[in-house]
Amino acid sequence: MATAPANIFKIPEFPKFATIEEERRHRKERLAASFRLFAKFGFDEGVAGHVTARDPARPDHFWVNPFGMHFRHIRKSDLILVNAKGEVVEGKNPVNAAAFAIHSSIHHARPDVIAAAHSHSLHGKAWASLGRLLDPITQDACAFFEDHVVFEDFTGVVYETSEGERIAKALGNHKAAILRNHGLLTVGHTVDEAAWWFITMDRSCHAQLLAQAAGEPKLIARESALGTRQFVGTNQAGWFQFQPLWDMITREQPDLLD
Repeated sequence: MATAPANIFKIPEFPKFATIEEERRHRKERLAASFRLFAKFGFDEGVAGHVTARDPARPDHFWVNPFGMHFRHIRKSDLILVNAKGEVVEGKNPVNAAAFAIHSSIHHARPDVIAAAHSHSLHGKAWASLGRLLDPITQDACAFFEDHVVFEDFTGVVYETSEGERIAKALGNHKAAILRNHGLLTVGHTVDEAAWWFITMDRSCHAQLLAQAAGEPKLIARESALGTRQFVGTNQAGWFQFQPLWDMITREQPDLLD
């Protein structure tokens, strides 16, 4: 298997923070930007969808979008903080019950996960209806090669933590899950990473749907797919891929930082 030469890509290091307050502000800004990007890419579907960020001082609490607010309107100041019981401890709006049921279980089961993203994106839910993993047919899809799962137990709208626990168990240590008949779920060590995995996973679903409609896609060999994942599928690579989108959306919609 090919390995990535140490000096081929000069990817910046993760940001460091002098205080908890600075780190919290950073996570909330990235979270607000993620919602604006999801709206821009058409990942909104009524009131469905949620992205969460673990609070740096209270790891059993997470920041999330207010229930019923369109992604396009969410600002940093609109985000709500939810505790381990599902109670809103900061903010005035309610929390989506599905957001708590899914994300609380994932944050509890995966201490390494800082952020998790889920929405009913068009191509993600279309692919999810097939109940199968993505194939390594493109360089971008290799980020998920042998690093995502299918959760096959669809029972309706997720509103109980027991369902969230089953999703978290199925996810295991992977970066993403395809929730059959539902949509996509991605996680990351940063908000940036979780959001990027969702964006590129939805695009990979789109690419495979198009390719299969046109013919029979040629698969990348396993060794090459694993080698490619070492370049495009790492935590740092996921974080870095988000940075141009951050620059773009904050220039276009600076009010998200309010």
